[in-house]
Amino acid sequence: MEHNGRALNAIIDNWSGMNVISETVVEHLGPKIEKHPTPYRISWVNETNSVLVNRRCLIKFSLGKKYVDEAWCDVILMTVCHMLLGLPWLYDWRVLYDGYANTYSFDFKGKKFVLDPLQVSEFETKNEVVPVLTVRQFTRVMHEDNLVLMVVRREAKQGDGNVSVELSALLEKFWDIMPDEMPNQLPPMREVQDAIDLILSSTLPNVPHYRMSPTENEELSRQIQQLLDKGFVRESLSPYDVPVLLTPKKDGSWNMYVES
Repeated sequence: MEHNGRALNAIIDNWSGMNVISETVVEHLGPKIEKHPTPYRISWVNETNSVLVNRRCLIKFSLGKKYVDEAWCDVILMTVCHMLLGLPWLYDWRVLYDGYANTYSFDFKGKKFVLDPLQVSEFETKNEVVPVLTVRQFTRVMHEDNLVLMVVRREAKQGDGNVSVELSALLEKFWDIMPDEMPNQLPPMREVQDAIDLILSSTLPNVPHYRMSPTENEELSRQIQQLLDKGFVRESLSPYDVPVLLTPKKDGSWNMYVES
């Protein structure tokens, strides 16, 4: 995405109820800011519990060379991306999302636009794959764009199964990202926090729990107790239950799925 000739990291989110522009980007680009007509609070863009949204600005941007548009965006301090286009933009142009092809299509000034995802082939050349970034290149991209895409491809050399010293050092450095066993505490707060906003005076659905065999019920109780001991969940005082499903794995153990 571009604004006044400058590239922006943008996300199209059909689950977001707002268009958002980063406060840092606004400071650099200098568009006119005005008070938001209906201020509100959100809690998913930063590590803080709640952020007051009370400013907005009209941003002119382009997607590609032919689609040039403008949209009202709420100004917030976020590090997820530079600009986020949510339901207001999707609603204005009646954008259609194709979940199978992962594309967004809409009509704009008599022309049809289809926004395609980035394909894996675009990272490849005719005869070889684009090489891995050097440490210096990796550091520069991380600090400049706040966005890093790294693909690690492990290949055995004539069946020896060994990996390079550099890759081994990298995997050892970040071993805590995917440990063999679950830790005994919740992970630290991230830049993106999920929050489910309930509508006041709404009625939650109330359905009976799925039937389970004694074996499944014992396994479910064991997994729930394990999550309670690790502090991942806590006992709820809500009068409503959430249906739980147990699905068998190839090794004979069970996966627990919770409907939401």
